[in-house]
Amino acid sequence: MAAQAFDSIVGRIDYPMYIVTALVGDERDGCLVGFTTQCSIDPARFLVCMSDKNRTTRLLEGGRADAMVVHLVPEAAGHIVELFGAKTGDDTDKFERCEWSPGPEGIPLLADCPSWFAGRIVDRMRLGDHIGHVLEPFAGEDVSDGGWFPFSRAKEIEPGHEA
Repeated sequence: MAAQAFDSIVGRIDYPMYIVTALVGDERDGCLVGFTTQCSIDPARFLVCMSDKNRTTRLLEGGRADAMVVHLVPEAAGHIVELFGAKTGDDTDKFERCEWSPGPEGIPLLADCPSWFAGRIVDRMRLGDHIGHVLEPFAGEDVSDGGWFPFSRAKEIEPGHEA
């Protein structure tokens, strides 16, 4: 009963979707994430939880990368959600299929997601089948004035990896 109630409650939460991008050496990757939250006001901190099965997480693992960019996905950017949520970096270079430019520390910035921030990874922790990355923001832009792409619409996408 408890698991059923939990699934029902969290299944109704319609939080915004984000795309995280990372760069290690000349290797870049990115993925769709929904498990995120601000976790401190002072100092500013943001928690990004990523599946332990995806390539972006593996790229960030073991301290190989010390920063990432978190993009807020605009409401009208379903095509970019599909690309970064349904395709896996294991067999697809997602950046060949979208417009991007190098951002802070060379980390890719997605043209379709103009509101973003870069964060230094200050802590990592295993959280069940996800790895939590605590970020300290150090750069960013917020130039969109529209809404965001909601979780309720992302549920329709067949994920590139199992949860």
